[in-house]
Amino acid sequence: MVDVTIRGAGIFGLSIAWACTLRGAKVQVIDPNGPGAGSSGGLVGALAPHVPENWNAKKAFQLESLLMAERFWSDVKDASNMETGYVRSGRIQPITDARALSLARRRGDSAKVLWQDRAIWAVVPTSDARWTVPSPSEWIISDSLSALLHPRKSVQALARALKNVECEVKTDGIDRGPVVWATGLHGLEILNAGHHRQVGNGIKGQAALLKYDAAERPQLFVDGLHIIPHLDGTVAIGSTSEREYSSATGTDGQLDALIAEARALLPALQDAEVIEKWAGIRPRARSRAPMLGPWPGRPGHFVANGGFKIGFGMAPKVAEVMAELVLEGRNVIPEGFDVKASY
Repeated sequence: MVDVTIRGAGIFGLSIAWACTLRGAKVQVIDPNGPGAGSSGGLVGALAPHVPENWNAKKAFQLESLLMAERFWSDVKDASNMETGYVRSGRIQPITDARALSLARRRGDSAKVLWQDRAIWAVVPTSDARWTVPSPSEWIISDSLSALLHPRKSVQALARALKNVECEVKTDGIDRGPVVWATGLHGLEILNAGHHRQVGNGIKGQAALLKYDAAERPQLFVDGLHIIPHLDGTVAIGSTSEREYSSATGTDGQLDALIAEARALLPALQDAEVIEKWAGIRPRARSRAPMLGPWPGRPGHFVANGGFKIGFGMAPKVAEVMAELVLEGRNVIPEGFDVKASY
């Protein structure tokens, strides 16, 4: 039985541990702060695709991962006997004007080919939606590929599933076997320190959780604002993208503005109680794609980082390719994702 050590108990680290364990490896996950202590412990949990045009390796990888997600999270739920909050309920986006309407329809035609008839991108009247936000054109984009989950619940379910299959998840330990570094911002800082140029950085995000039951309804996306109806009777609002900040975990007026915007767009939220505010730093690779593969100059060590905004959506496929690399030596990581591309 092959020993593997995963450093980092965020969504990438836990997912890779799960994939390695299912392949028969003896895995330990080490994180001094415990599961989901960093950006994976947020509130939003939107699993949404990039637009179906200008196809590239990143979008193809993301499509595969989103299509894998239902089975992945169902298996985690069964193994942990815990809810993950996963549901593929789709996403709605308003269309602003005639030009945007024409573009959305062209993208719908592209989706029929690029999404392999496994999901749809449809342009429909607002009157056809179960719930929506105002659309100046009276048309919306409704896709069936987008899904959502509850970040904290899914991370905790993964950690429990791993313990149930005798994978150690602990705060300290000595490395055994190959080591996968999925350590988020801290890992990017280490990579930056050993390189002549910056390979990644942290982007702060703020989000809020409101008490309102819209379970099973699609997520809403308007000008960068996510409105995510979780299955537990809450709605998440997020998120900001801040390159400069004085406090990594402090919330401020930028989040208050997001909440106000969400209430204005969706009057049903007007009196919904804000039950939590959250802020954290998300790891962003310079390429904006996940940064995966062997750590240059450190034999037996691997990197899985840079899940900025799309980490949960990318996790099932990231876990699969990293397990194949670490356990079988087979590298099927897209060229633009390889750690070497950032060096």
